[in-house]
Amino acid sequence: MKTRIANWGNFPFIDTEVVSPVNDQAISQLVKKMFPIIPRGLGRCYGDSALQKHILSTLKNNHFLAFDEQNGILHCEAGVSFDEILKIFVPKGWFLPVTPGTKFVTCGGALASDVHGKNHHKEGTFSDHVLFFHLILPNGEKVKCSKTENTDLFQLTCGGMGLTGIITDICFRLKKIETAYIRQENIKAANLDEVIRLFEESENWTYSVAWIDCLSKEKNLGRSIMMRGENASFNELNSTQKKHPLKIHQDGKLSVPFYFPSFVLNSFSVKAFNFLYYHKQLSKKIENIVHYDTFYYPLDAIHHWNRIYGRNGFTQYQFVIPRKNGREGLIELIGHIGKKKMGSFLTVLKLFGKQDENYIRFPMEGWTLAMDFKIQPSLWKFLDEMDELVLKYGGRVYLTKDVRMNPEFLLSTYPQAGLFIKKIQEINSGNIASLQSQRLSIV
Repeated sequence: MKTRIANWGNFPFIDTEVVSPVNDQAISQLVKKMFPIIPRGLGRCYGDSALQKHILSTLKNNHFLAFDEQNGILHCEAGVSFDEILKIFVPKGWFLPVTPGTKFVTCGGALASDVHGKNHHKEGTFSDHVLFFHLILPNGEKVKCSKTENTDLFQLTCGGMGLTGIITDICFRLKKIETAYIRQENIKAANLDEVIRLFEESENWTYSVAWIDCLSKEKNLGRSIMMRGENASFNELNSTQKKHPLKIHQDGKLSVPFYFPSFVLNSFSVKAFNFLYYHKQLSKKIENIVHYDTFYYPLDAIHHWNRIYGRNGFTQYQFVIPRKNGREGLIELIGHIGKKKMGSFLTVLKLFGKQDENYIRFPMEGWTLAMDFKIQPSLWKFLDEMDELVLKYGGRVYLTKDVRMNPEFLLSTYPQAGLFIKKIQEINSGNIASLQSQRLSIV
């Protein structure tokens, strides 16, 4: 039976057949007879990388298989979500080694997208903490992959957008924590130069991120609020927090019940929001202890927040440019956003640490900026212009957020994309393919 479905950006919507196999044998049979097909978890990628006319849902493959309490090594099926892991393991004193800005992602999706977080400069991406995983190849064969076994397939799968096969289970290390809280500092930066300096001064902090007013101009261009943090010790908690030092998050109770009218989001409302958000912090610096849910996942408190962008949907555009080109590139890119009045409520700046080139993994040592834009006719030309600037400064765009990149841009910005495509086509004749991979002529 056909189901109408979209990923988190609500664009594009497609009619598809969703199947939910419950064991490896069923998965193996499906990938050989139902194609093209693509695996999909919770659908929190933004574009079409987990869409196809046949979708293999991993959500029933959500069992915990083993846990080494001494070393924090977790082995679970690919459909287990970060949300489920936090609820079970935070009370035991363990946390995710790397997490994006939502906990509603599956382990399989986190590996396929090789997710990163606020700690990339210190602790890398999710795949850096993976010990091994099992993969059902496009021919139906099941193999084990690690950094010492089927090594190339391991590297192809980390950030490989689900094109090497169906990830069935993953073994990775969790991070030991003393409390569920973060010691946080929020610092206002008057412009881009100041926030760059703050990031450089904060490289010894485990977590760092900044909200940017992308419509600010001239001397205020890049004004922002920088947030940096460390896992809090028990002694740093207040008396109330000490009563439940390993408290788990509460499920969000707020929800956006309907799609907002498209006229609500415009350059004036975005500019007003950015002005108010920047000025709501009255002092230069705020120091406090906050729960991990507040620090990592503020938007998860509001279910269906993606509906605020209207029925036409939205996309997130995330790029990274090399650190050496950072200031000059960010000035031109943020300036272009302001010039075109294509502001975003949520514009996030992070500093990536060193990262080896590896097929189509996104991070490189440098500055990454992510921003949301509602789908409208003027958007596509604007993003083409942004692509030209990203290319000019030696950067690239994150495939997990992409919905409109072309093959030429992929090959021009990912140095090993051609080799990735060649190797994928050697193991995958097209029976495992997403709409994105077909658009990009990968498979």
